[in-house]
Parts: sequence; C-alpha cells; structure tokens
Amino acid sequence: MNYEQARFNMIEQQIRPWEVLDNQVLSLLAVVKREDFVPAAHKALAFVDMEIPLGTEQHPGQCMLAPKVEARILQELAVQKHEKVLEIGAGSGYMAALLAHRAQQVISLEIDPALARMAQGNLQKAGIYNAEVRIGDGATLPGSASLSGPFDVIVLSGSVAEVPAALLSLLKVGGRLSAIVGFEPVMRATLVTRVGDDAWRTTQAWDTVAARLVNFPEPSKFNF
Repeated sequence: MNYEQARFNMIEQQIRPWEVLDNQVLSLLAVVKREDFVPAAHKALAFVDMEIPLGTEQHPGQCMLAPKVEARILQELAVQKHEKVLEIGAGSGYMAALLAHRAQQVISLEIDPALARMAQGNLQKAGIYNAEVRIGDGATLPGSASLSGPFDVIVLSGSVAEVPAALLSLLKVGGRLSAIVGFEPVMRATLVTRVGDDAWRTTQAWDTVAARLVNFPEPSKFNF
C-alpha cells in the first residue's frame, strides 16, 4: 500500500468534506502516521472511513474512532500549546498523539491494560513524550485517581449516554469537554465549555455514532 497516497486521499476525500478546514489540523493529520497506531491485523484499514477494532479478550468492543470524527473533534477543541489535556479511552494512542502535538501535556486513561501498554508503546515509537497513558477507569473519576487536574481540555474518545458531571468538575473555567452523547442510531457530538464556577455552555453541532466507553452509566430507556 502507498501510505502517503492513502493518507492524502483520507484528508481530501473524507476529512475536508466533513467541514474540517483548519490548516493546522490538516497538516497534523498529514504528519502523524495513523497506520503506526493501527493493530497489524487491520493496518490495511488505517485510512478507511470506519471505526477500527481494537478489542481485547477483556474488552472486545473497543475501537479507534473514524478518522473524520477524530479530526473534527480536534478542530472544535482548538487545543493551545499551554494547555493540559485529559483523554478518556486511549485505545491505540492515536488521538493522544494528535492532542500532544497541540498541547503542553496529555494524560490518557485506558481501562484495558493491554491497550494501555500498546498505546504507550506507540507514542514512544512516534517520539511523543508529552503524552502519558495510565491504566484507569474514566467512569470513576475524580475518585481516587491521582490526576493533577484541573484540565483545560477533556476528550472522551468514545460515546456515553450522557455527559458525566464528575468529569465536568475537572475542567478549568474556560475549559472544554468533548463527548459523543446519546444512543444509536444517532448520537450528537457535544462540546461543553465551562464559562464560570457553576456555569456551562453546551453545543451539539453534528451527528455521528461511536462505540461505547466502558463502565459509563446507561440510564434506563423505559418509562414506568
């Protein structure tokens, strides 16, 4: 496979048409080698418009987000060089790699130990040292996890039924949280900005679907 041509096609045919027009984001996607973060068994799918399975025996449903979804989240968060980022769901480490190029520091939590090891190894091979993968359950934060928050940016690299209030509490004023919220067949990309100590602004700009993050609560859909 000609990886450079495939990468170019991904950017021009999938990502630009999805309203990702920030030149810094597009340049970053051209530099960070997505194929190096894809499991060997699925490397041929590295640039395809789909989620890529990462499942382990412990958590078989884990996936990489589709490329256009990763790109649009990155564009909307507008991460700055002085900012500190928390990611929930490291997966293969690719989103952490993209975030690390924009941020001062990235802490990425991964509940699956095998994926956490893979993600950290992928980041090291890519020469990225301002991103750290920790084994942890993002659904139990802030809990007992030794996270040196608060954070400027929090990214949920997967879907949840609702935005977790516990994670919102870890945002600085002016901080942003990105999550894919709702239920299949339609979920909404949700951006929450902390505009004051107890004040929030929420926007839901586009629809998508993503695999669930592990252990986040599922409200009952039944009405009694």
